This record gives sequence, structure tokens and C-alpha cells, in this order.
Amino acid sequence: MALLFVLVLAGCSSLEPAPPGYYWIRSGDTLSGIARRYKVGYKTLARWNKLGPPYRIYAGSLLRVKPPRGKISSTNRGTQRTVKTAKRSSTKGRTTAKARAKTTRRAPGKRARAASGLRWRWPLGGKVVQRFRSGDRTRQGIRIAGRPGQKVVAAESGTVVYSNSGLKGYGNLIIIKHAKGYLSAYGFNRRLLVSEGARVKRGQGIAEVGQASDGAYRLHFEVRRKGTPVDPLRYLP
Repeated sequence: MALLFVLVLAGCSSLEPAPPGYYWIRSGDTLSGIARRYKVGYKTLARWNKLGPPYRIYAGSLLRVKPPRGKISSTNRGTQRTVKTAKRSSTKGRTTAKARAKTTRRAPGKRARAASGLRWRWPLGGKVVQRFRSGDRTRQGIRIAGRPGQKVVAAESGTVVYSNSGLKGYGNLIIIKHAKGYLSAYGFNRRLLVSEGARVKRGQGIAEVGQASDGAYRLHFEVRRKGTPVDPLRYLP
């Protein structure tokens, strides 16, 4: 079941390439190595990304490789417009999600939670900025806004069956197997705090919030029942 879920996730990855002016950090990358690749000082990169010594970077996160402000070329002006557009879309999404969340709280989710036989809890305290959409392979979970390094917790007790960054489009990903054929997935993490095979308790810290493809800090969260994606909002209190 867990292996099948990993394969399904790999097959339906929907993240775009890094936005212009940004770079997806991969396993084995170092700040100095990326700096050499983009012909810029590593301390300059650190300043652009608000990194302090010892300049740690995490696989699955976005790193700014173009200057964020100041005099720029026409190409970089296009880069900034792209990033600003993404941020405006993100802000609009948060506003819309807030209105939708009020409706969601009144939705008949109690029956779904009771039927699962599990005590689900929110994996992150934040606004839902993207909702689940049945039949849409690009929206098989929800996305929750967070802060850099904010703690992600297990939505229910279970066993960690995947903790790695090998699935393109999910960054550092954790998958937990629960009772009664349920699985939960936590993507876009900056740092993973648990390893495969570990038993985790409901509410236990398992990761730190990382960045989505638009550079915003997000948690991608999925719930699956017997391999089929279901709307997490019907299970969360």
C-alpha cells in the first residue's frame, strides 16, 4: 500500500520548474557550489536569502539566485514581475480560502471523521490557500500557509513509510501509514525530523515548513483511503 502510494504521488506531480530568478535546491548542493554556478559570491546569495552562518540550505527549498531589488536588467525586471504576480495570486488565494474555510467548518465532515475511526488533527496551524478538488490530479490535497521553519506535526498516529526527497514536485516528503487503510502525506518541507520506520504519535513534530514553487512557505497535505485521495477537510476538525 505504501509503495503504491509513493508511485502514485510520483506519477501525478504538478509542480512547475523554479520561477525565474530562483533555484530548486537538490540533495548534495552547497551554497558555495550554487554561487559558483551562478557567478555570484556565496555571501551575496546568503544576504539575498536572509541566511546566516553556517549558511545551511535544505533540499527541496527555493533559493533566490537573482538580486531581489535595486537596478536590474530588463530580463530581471521580467523575473520580478513573475514573482510579484505569483505573490499577488497567493494573496488572492488566501483571501478566497478564508471565505471558503467558513463554509468548510459548516460542512458535514463529522460523519467522515467518525467513519475513519481515527482522531485527525491539523498538521499545521495556518490558512488553507488551496483546496482539494476531486478528479483533478494537480489538487489531490490541500495547501496550508506557514512560516519558515514552523513545525509540521503528524495528523494522526502511525508509522513513517517514506521520508525523503526523491519524488519530484514534493520537495522533502513524509508519508505516514495509519490504521484502517489510511495514509497521510506532508510535502514541501524544509527539514525532515523523522526517519522511515519510525512510529509517531498524533501531534508529534515530523518536519519544518518549506517553500512551494512560488517561493511561499506552504505545507502540501494529502489524505488517502486505500490508495484513493480524499478531501482532507472532511477529516480535519
